[in-house]
Amino acid sequence: MTIGSRMKLPVGIESFEEIRTEGFYYIDKTGLIRELLEGWGKVNLFTRPRRFGKSLNMSMLKSFFEIGAKKELFEGLAIFKERALCEEYMGQFPVISITFKGIEGTDFQTARGMLRYELKREIERYQFLIDSDRLTEIEKQNYYELLNLETQEIMQVSLALLARLLYKHFGKKVMILIDEYDVPLAKAQQNGYYEEMTALIRGIFEQALKTNDSLYFAVLTGCLRVSKESIFTGLNNPKIFSIADVRCDEYFGFTDDEVLRLLDYYGFSEQYHTVKEWYDGYHFGHSEVYCPWDVICYVDDLCQDPEACPQEYWMNTSSNDIIHTFLSRAKSATVKRQIERLMDGETIIQTIQDKLTYKEMYDSIENMWSVLFMTGYLTQHGKAQGRKRPLVIPNIEIKNIFSEQILEYFFENEKQDGKSIDILCNALKNGDSEGAEIQFTYYLNRIISIRDTAVQKKDKENFYHGMLLGLLGFKESWSVSSNRESGDGFADILIETEDKAGGTRSGIVIEMKYSETENMDTAIKEAQRQVEERNYAAWLWERGCEPVLKYGIACHKKQCRVVLI
Repeated sequence: MTIGSRMKLPVGIESFEEIRTEGFYYIDKTGLIRELLEGWGKVNLFTRPRRFGKSLNMSMLKSFFEIGAKKELFEGLAIFKERALCEEYMGQFPVISITFKGIEGTDFQTARGMLRYELKREIERYQFLIDSDRLTEIEKQNYYELLNLETQEIMQVSLALLARLLYKHFGKKVMILIDEYDVPLAKAQQNGYYEEMTALIRGIFEQALKTNDSLYFAVLTGCLRVSKESIFTGLNNPKIFSIADVRCDEYFGFTDDEVLRLLDYYGFSEQYHTVKEWYDGYHFGHSEVYCPWDVICYVDDLCQDPEACPQEYWMNTSSNDIIHTFLSRAKSATVKRQIERLMDGETIIQTIQDKLTYKEMYDSIENMWSVLFMTGYLTQHGKAQGRKRPLVIPNIEIKNIFSEQILEYFFENEKQDGKSIDILCNALKNGDSEGAEIQFTYYLNRIISIRDTAVQKKDKENFYHGMLLGLLGFKESWSVSSNRESGDGFADILIETEDKAGGTRSGIVIEMKYSETENMDTAIKEAQRQVEERNYAAWLWERGCEPVLKYGIACHKKQCRVVLI
């Protein structure tokens, strides 16, 4: 299937004007404008996970409010029906719009330089101020100082001073939009210059958002609600729209109806249940929403290949260090059990701290539960009781991210234990199925398991398959292959052991199965049948391996059966 005359999918497009003028599909979120104006807050902060449309919404706000707004961009959209509101607000304000998304560095000087560049880029949009007949010569000189941003002091007053000059020129107060405000703080914490960056951001915000008579209102977005004591010191009552807030809850992410319409438009309505299982499940306020990045990427893949499988698109936009760090701190049996319950599709209750500093994020497991919730790795499922919230993993994609990070962390720890790995490998090589069973069971009891009844049986098998494959991969003298074509099918695991004294090599075939019950006889018999009927040993025989040992392995929760065929 090709898109043909249909609108293009906006993969990675964050410019509202580009989407509306270049033939891209747009899901209407302009109702956010009405909500902001009717709900009114001088400073408004939206906290949402990454890839939920924050930047596109900020671009939409800029396109609507900024002087010189193109009305045709909004024709046919929800906000255009609000005639009185459009007449009063559309195109009526000077807008300062900056993003902190790309501000990072391994040291403070580099990060400050990137912030300086971002500020300068916005300041340079207003070079007409140099010729303004409404500014004094001193004020024009102030603008020249802004263009240079030579000192940190000038950087800290830059937004407030630019707002004052724009107010003087236009005679209208200014709107300030700051996208991904907390990214510099996150990067600073990772790289050891948090206090310096916090002081710089705090200075900018105090001047621009607290003591700025030229400000009409401001909107900020970010992942976390950073505590007032960190960078919002002295700011009077910023209005917070968190993921738990019912206000504006449907404007970040796609609703079910929006996804249905999108799939129908591109001819993929039959993929609805797959999309829902993989990318739905987030609860913001009273709304259940999908991750828009995932939905758009998957539909784009389907347009190229109607049989395309869903992928972890969200995972590929981040390192997922949060989960990795969380797992490394999850030492207690209680926390490990809670993770297993989540992986099993259950709900757990945790106390959520809705205000943290990035410096405090990893101070305790309690804080880290809060971070996982606010960044989209967990979502609320059910009614909160005060700060206690029922939490679940939202969908298959996030479950897969947890699963991969669990395996990665497990392998990092087990790699150091060469003796235990040798015991497992030697048992398999010597035909000792009982010894292999004992050792693999030992490993199963050391790892946080996955056994969610909501996922397909094949996905459960993949977890155990990946675990065993990773362990065997530490045997450097062995050649280990996964899902290699052999005989009349694809064997789960094929192994060529090290050269023997006579120059020959032995081989091992392993077929993995997941058992839905503790009685693993049926699963073992199926593994045996598959190995024999499909002749999985053929490739190893062709390679000159002798003998070739064949195993069926069945797993259920933290138990396993290993049988030599």
